[in-house]
Amino acid sequence: MSGTEKESARVSIRILEKEFLVACPMEERSALLDSAEYLNQRMREIRDSGKVVGYDRIAVIAALNLANDLLRLQSKEQRSETEAASKLRAMRERIDGALERDRQLEL
Repeated sequence: MSGTEKESARVSIRILEKEFLVACPMEERSALLDSAEYLNQRMREIRDSGKVVGYDRIAVIAALNLANDLLRLQSKEQRSETEAASKLRAMRERIDGALERDRQLEL
């Protein structure tokens, strides 16, 4: 058995009453189970709404919803990083200005 096989786990997950066997690194097993449960919950909500019929369609709608959520979060994070960089730049300019005034007073 190679090092890779020792570190991998075969995990059984259940989504909408269907079982899937997924291989993943052992240290990611818990995250996989959490992700599968989250996906299962989202797909059940879509199925139970009665607006979408069929496993494939439910999976596609769930994937689109999750992709949309991810893109919105990434956009929000990017805006936050831009705002933080702007605030940091303004603070740096204020500090530089204060230090320059202090140097002028020392002369």
